[in-house]
Amino acid sequence: MSSQHTGARRACAARTAALAAALTLAGAASAHAEAPYPSKPIRMVLPSGAGTVTDQTARLVAERLTAALKQPVVVDNRPGANGIIANETVARAAPDGYTLLFTYAATMTVNPWTTPSLPYDPLKDFTPIARPSEPGGNLLAVSASVPVRNLQELIAYAKASKTELAYCSWGVGSGGHLAMEYLKAKTGIPLRHIPYKTATQCSSDLAAGHVTVGITDSASSVPFLKSGRIRGIAVSGPERLLTAPDVPTMSQQGVPFQQASWVAIFGPRDLPAPIVNRLNAEVNRILQTPADREKFAAMNLQPASPSSPADLGKLVSTDLAAWGEVVKVAGLQAK
Repeated sequence: MSSQHTGARRACAARTAALAAALTLAGAASAHAEAPYPSKPIRMVLPSGAGTVTDQTARLVAERLTAALKQPVVVDNRPGANGIIANETVARAAPDGYTLLFTYAATMTVNPWTTPSLPYDPLKDFTPIARPSEPGGNLLAVSASVPVRNLQELIAYAKASKTELAYCSWGVGSGGHLAMEYLKAKTGIPLRHIPYKTATQCSSDLAAGHVTVGITDSASSVPFLKSGRIRGIAVSGPERLLTAPDVPTMSQQGVPFQQASWVAIFGPRDLPAPIVNRLNAEVNRILQTPADREKFAAMNLQPASPSSPADLGKLVSTDLAAWGEVVKVAGLQAK
């Protein structure tokens, strides 16, 4: 056999082996691409600390998703910077469904108005997935020793005070901060903001009497309301709280304020539709479970009616514009 013939056979064998290897790799890649979601643990990033309404809601949803998806859904608390740290983490994550954001409204609808050079765009850098609760309100409260029982009495008390009343919220630019500065702008009362890292810390210091007034979330305030260590004055949303039905809204007490808070789940931009739809369906299913609806109510939350990712996207757009008007009145636009 000639050396030329032998070389041709070797070349053919090499091509055949290369083709077989390529087919094997392609098959492996195809099998990997078609692996059912999820095939490993999911990280759910939060902009809030432990005990806040966002944290409590997220942990309930994560527990139920873990059971439904047969993979651990791990809560990753990253409080600070009014949610910017957590939101940016998810905005920069791979769009594979294994890094999700469970956040509160202000990180998407207030930060763009109050934070110069925000490192994410709420309308472009995230994929809306699901909203576990209906929009609600935050609680404006006073320490039990403060002799006021409603908003008008608080306004009179503040105006009669020789110094500015110090109030706490869960951060500069938070929904609570804006609601109080809006109240200040509308009534002329002297207020001084003391920003805390989390709503839980604000509630605790308010109950201890370290601050006179506070605006905090609906969940961390519950034990202090029940023990009488704080007194609810007003709700900064469209409806009264489920566990404090005797506390009127700001609007019901003469200071119109309708902007509500909410919590929702997002993924990075370009998250594939099958993953989005699967997660949305599971969250909607969770919200219809009677036992879980009771747990939501205990946190002063009304479970959301079944909604689509598109519905959440529209809510972000609508609230973004509405909060812009609040920021303008409060005089807190980014410079």
